[in-house]
Amino acid sequence: MKRFGIALLLIVVPAIGALAQDFKMPVNLDRLAAKASETTEVTLNGRMLRLAEKFMNDEDDVEARELVKKLKGIYVRSFQFDSVGAYSDADVEAVRSQLKSPAWEKVVNVRSKRDGQNAEIYFKGDNPDRIDGLVIIAADPKELTVVHIDGPLDPSDIEKLGGQFGVPKVEAHPKSKPAKAGAQ
Repeated sequence: MKRFGIALLLIVVPAIGALAQDFKMPVNLDRLAAKASETTEVTLNGRMLRLAEKFMNDEDDVEARELVKKLKGIYVRSFQFDSVGAYSDADVEAVRSQLKSPAWEKVVNVRSKRDGQNAEIYFKGDNPDRIDGLVIIAADPKELTVVHIDGPLDPSDIEKLGGQFGVPKVEAHPKSKPAKAGAQ
């Protein structure tokens, strides 16, 4: 019986660890920098976020500073290429493969056959009131961007991070268009 318990532990513990694995930027993304005409790389772990928080002194930064206090990390890899085909679908698949665990859920999937623009957003967590992580994959024929925000987020927080630390601006609430003159 004791052997059975030990054997069960040897099987279950690694399986639980695999399910709880955090997302890591694949190494193959870093090799794309050599092919890219423009590269953006942001790596802010918890310690670096605490340091960056001290430099956020503008009134406009108050909400973002409060949000950053809760996060474990912000990681951005963005590559712009001069020609189509500089990166492969296998490069993107190395990112997607980590997001197939039960902990991650794809919430947005945009595909355009016309212009080749693709975007995916994945949330981590099972709490309906917050997200425990976020990964955005934006793949265009000449550009690839992967954003990973690690830590608790309220869905409204995503807009607050836009424009900070290399995270693209996201408009969660589109502004209404003004009525045309003479229209009633």
